[in-house]
Amino acid sequence: MTAAEDDPARRYGNLVAPGLDVFDAIADQAFGSLPAAFREAIGPVAIRVEDFPDDETLAEMGIEDPFGLLGLYRGVPLTERSLTQPQAWPDMVFLYRRPLLDAWAETEGEAAGSTLYDLIRHVLIHEIGHHYGFSDEDMERIEAD
Repeated sequence: MTAAEDDPARRYGNLVAPGLDVFDAIADQAFGSLPAAFREAIGPVAIRVEDFPDDETLAEMGIEDPFGLLGLYRGVPLTERSLTQPQAWPDMVFLYRRPLLDAWAETEGEAAGSTLYDLIRHVLIHEIGHHYGFSDEDMERIEAD
């Protein structure tokens, strides 16, 4: 079974937008599909699914439209960590359900094989890539695996 065929959103049906619980399942499945070395090296990064970014996050990023942000990495990238300054908060990746659904609805018909799973996996790789300080080229290689 391919990842697209095992897409939890497809299993639960596309007639109703998947809720937060289904998004959690998709995110878990997408994270599990990442290369093992990548997953193991990440360490403790929490993945949270929320409907929208909060107002503070939008203001901080200079984004007016809450549909303009699909995901966000919050934490100190590995490339900027210091042993002398412990982290105050755990690293987190936020996935924003409603903007992701909107982006998926706009692109599914355009790209053959494009699924909600594919989009969530893409955003996860991109946001976790920020954790590592990866370039866009590095993230493209991981996505191709």
